[in-house]
Amino acid sequence: MQALHPNVIVASALPRRTANTIALMVGFALVTAIAAQVRIVIPGTPIAITGQTFGVLLAGAALGSRLGAGSMLAYVALGAVGMPFFAGGESGLTYATGASFGYLAGFVVAAWLVGRFAEQRQDRAVHTAIPAFLIGSVAVYTLGVTWLWATVESIPTFGAALHAGFYPFIAGDFLKAVLAGLLLPAAWYAVDRSRDLP
Repeated sequence: MQALHPNVIVASALPRRTANTIALMVGFALVTAIAAQVRIVIPGTPIAITGQTFGVLLAGAALGSRLGAGSMLAYVALGAVGMPFFAGGESGLTYATGASFGYLAGFVVAAWLVGRFAEQRQDRAVHTAIPAFLIGSVAVYTLGVTWLWATVESIPTFGAALHAGFYPFIAGDFLKAVLAGLLLPAAWYAVDRSRDLP
């Protein structure tokens, strides 16, 4: 039977140094920024399909709740001050506080939630990792859709917000959650194997 790794999150397998912590947080912010450039525009909605949530889920699982949320705060802050980090290379405070604000805030919450699940070792097995990542995705859409409904005049009802900001994304985000749910247990397997090497 495979021994359970004593570290709680994947990132804790690295030496605990401030430089490592900063590098990991910035690194996952950059991963999310790169994933944001994988973009499919959907007619009739201000929200595009992107790879961002994959970066968000991995950040939370690998870094834990506090650092995962911090990495997503860094992602949002860097995009808001002008780095081309948002979907399609967008940036700036106007974009960050526009129709996408709820999703961006959801990234922070989702990374924290997934990080908490990881700290409880829910990322060690596929059958617990995938539900954890799906819950993180639900957090993104709960905030994102609610913000659309509350702020976008052309989306007058919550049902319309679901059609604009949730339904088109279900299949893609389910796939991203499954991929993340396969990747993290595999990462733990690699960490455990490396620990056993002489």
